[in-house]
Amino acid sequence: MRRIGILIAILAVLSFVPVAQSFAQGGMMMWKGGGGWGMNSQYGKMYDPKTVVTISGEVERVDMIAPMRGMSHGVHLQVKTEKETVSVHLGPEWYLTNQDVKIIEKDKVEIKGSKIKFNDKSVIIAGEVKKGGEILKLRDENGYPVWSGWRRR
Repeated sequence: MRRIGILIAILAVLSFVPVAQSFAQGGMMMWKGGGGWGMNSQYGKMYDPKTVVTISGEVERVDMIAPMRGMSHGVHLQVKTEKETVSVHLGPEWYLTNQDVKIIEKDKVEIKGSKIKFNDKSVIIAGEVKKGGEILKLRDENGYPVWSGWRRR
């Protein structure tokens, strides 16, 4: 009888190994680092609250890019203002595809974000996008990404 108890205990422990392994590979571990889009990443540190600007214009193009080597893909816009065409980085594709506000070509938008030099070009890292009556919040006033909010607590 004691052997059966020990056997059941061993089988119970072994049954958790594949579950734990699966969870680590596809669950919580997937979030580690956010694909290079986190606040403490090299890219995340580029957002500067002192350089925040607001632009308005029409979306000419929506692309998927990886801003830096090793980062997951993100959403990039080309926005035509009255004066120029501005390159705008929104955030990680995995986050934006799950939002209610969708940005497409020909949309009229207002973008508030940090204007920086990126690869020797002027770029805005968006903190907020307004489209009609909808607002897509991407970062707080200090540049902290909303997709990283669960780590703050």
